[in-house]
Amino acid sequence: MVRRFRGESVHKVDGKGRVSIPAAFRRVLEEGDPEWTDGLAPNLVVVYGDHRRQFLEGYTMQAIAEVDERISRLPRGSKPRRILERMFNGQSLQTQVDPTGRLVLPQKLREKIGLGEEALFIATGDTFQIWKPEAFESHQAEIDSWYEDLGPDVDPLELLEQVGTE
Repeated sequence: MVRRFRGESVHKVDGKGRVSIPAAFRRVLEEGDPEWTDGLAPNLVVVYGDHRRQFLEGYTMQAIAEVDERISRLPRGSKPRRILERMFNGQSLQTQVDPTGRLVLPQKLREKIGLGEEALFIATGDTFQIWKPEAFESHQAEIDSWYEDLGPDVDPLELLEQVGTE
């Protein structure tokens, strides 16, 4: 069974853009990197996307390979394939966790999402997101309003009924 990213936490970002990755997230990155062994740093891909994206998204090597495979099945030269290739190949950074469990975020990426002295890490299952904490609060308010629209007695698991069985 593949581990999944779970939880959220806020971490300090130093002047060089180094930020500690939550320990549980590092275990998932290790498991999701076929080249990783004890003593090596796990690799990952950080997708930053275009100006509309307010967060950075971390993918294990295994998860990004699955995305790449799905993109490659689209017709070469098609609009959807070009959009996805640009985001997942061109607007991304392959990197690795440093020996102390930190991720170095280049200035360009920190500026893109307005990251200051703190970064919020939030799990999204097979990926994780890095947000400026204040931007995440605004985003979370929007998500909360969707949830409120469902009514006071809704069981969130009812949302899974929309997923067909395969």
